Amino acid sequence: MATALTPPASSSDKSFFTFNAIVSVVALSFLGWLLLVHRGAAGANTNLSFMPAINATFNALAGVLLVAGYVAIRSGRRALHQRLMVSAFAASGLFLVCYVGYHYLHGDTKFTGEGAVRPVYFFILITHVVLSMGVLPMALTSFYLASRQRFAQHKKLNRVLLPIWLYVSVTGVAIFFLLRAHS
Repeated sequence: MATALTPPASSSDKSFFTFNAIVSVVALSFLGWLLLVHRGAAGANTNLSFMPAINATFNALAGVLLVAGYVAIRSGRRALHQRLMVSAFAASGLFLVCYVGYHYLHGDTKFTGEGAVRPVYFFILITHVVLSMGVLPMALTSFYLASRQRFAQHKKLNRVLLPIWLYVSVTGVAIFFLLRAHS
């Protein structure tokens, strides 16, 4: 039985959801390996200290574009909404590419803050990471539903996706500043 978030299965739906599952699992598996197993490229002498600021900028840009896209659709400007949401996805995609490149070469950045800031940082980091896992599959589903003009399902999904994606974008910026202040 189909729910609002899982539309009736046609063969194109099954193909899309299979594609979406494969892309999402591969991306999450790679990120898991990158962050939990890989410790940076041995002998990488490239100075990438500027990259976290670039990554935070992409996160902030995605957040601004998400809010602008929400405002656009609420005011009935569907074409503008579409461009803004594709731009938000592109900004998040650029963040991901830069993040992967940085962490592949540099490895993890340790948080050295102490006292009350430490549990705050780890709460933000953990919720950011856990919620970010759902952004890619939900965003791809959102684009798919819009492309199929299934706007009722698209709208229902985005009532869940928007606050998650916005939280992930904003906390990505917060993590950058917390790491800068305490590393």
